Amino acid sequence: MASERPLNSIYIHIPFCKNKCYYCNFVSYTNKQHLIQDYFRALEQEISISQRDLTDKIFSTVYIGGGTPSLIDGFFYEKILSLLNIKDSAETTIEVNPGTVSREYLNTLKSIGFNRLSIGVQCFDNEILKVLNRPHTAGDAIKTVQDAKNAGFDNISVDLIYGLPGQTLHGWKDTLYQAINLDIKHISAYGLKIEEDTEFFRNLPKNLPDDELAAEMYLNSIEILKINGFEHYEISNFARPGFESRHNLAYWKNKEYFGFGVAAHGYVNRVRYENSIDLQSYINNPIEKESKKELNPREIIEEAIFMGLRLRKGIEFSEFEKNYSVNLREKYREVIEKHVNRGLVNFDDRQLRLTEKGILLSNDVFADFLDYTAR
Repeated sequence: MASERPLNSIYIHIPFCKNKCYYCNFVSYTNKQHLIQDYFRALEQEISISQRDLTDKIFSTVYIGGGTPSLIDGFFYEKILSLLNIKDSAETTIEVNPGTVSREYLNTLKSIGFNRLSIGVQCFDNEILKVLNRPHTAGDAIKTVQDAKNAGFDNISVDLIYGLPGQTLHGWKDTLYQAINLDIKHISAYGLKIEEDTEFFRNLPKNLPDDELAAEMYLNSIEILKINGFEHYEISNFARPGFESRHNLAYWKNKEYFGFGVAAHGYVNRVRYENSIDLQSYINNPIEKESKKELNPREIIEEAIFMGLRLRKGIEFSEFEKNYSVNLREKYREVIEKHVNRGLVNFDDRQLRLTEKGILLSNDVFADFLDYTAR
């Protein structure tokens, strides 16, 4: 029976954009729309040639990200989805950007089979949106959510960023409340990071909030969203009960997933792989991998700890031992006790999890676990 076959996830990368946001370091290209047809032909080829690995798989989540996937005609997605064995109850997500979609386009996405939208809002301050080089306004974002609901989408997520240039605590709270008032099911709240190969890295923006203010923004997010019915289920993610991102949970639980498209990553049979980050190279040879690495047992455990602690429920000891044959509580007793004493982790007979203070210093905690694993 199909329901008894292994469940897996698929990520498909769409690299086309109207313009490059100044904070973005994702692999994306502007002024390359003339390559869209060639790109999807390459995607079809990559998926088709991978069928020997997919024949026994049924997919419980599909996520199409970018880039700006909503620049692409729905016809291309319909063809791609038809190549995949997708479970009837699967979560199928596509990222859309405000100002790039019409009500008719959203109707098309719904009819094709998408049932979840991730909308790149970032904030509801028009002046800050200009500083970010975002091609939409706050009004565009609100209209996109309303149009999505009218098209029949119930499962809607918005991405927000705190710590933006010129952003105040009051301004961040206002963005949170505006998102909440849209009556959506999921909010991702990320702190701004200045990454290499971005405009902000080349020209550092003025009026960046300091670390203390950014931390205050984050802690206010937890409090405000909790009061308004959102569960804080992962460091940067909040959802109404039952509307957690099933696709991202597959990552955080260290499950297998396939990646298709330029710069896409996958994790299959303990092998992590990455496709070419060059658009033309991918189009010319979509099945060649830029890199492939088989993880050894130590690396698998490291990733399971790192990803598991991102979840607010933390790591369940019995499940971890079942999956990795490691008694986490015994093997890591020294590092656990160290961070319990620092107030960064809590643990009981059942699980280990970060405290709110631990979330703010999570990189320190992760580094200690990785160092201890390497001994």
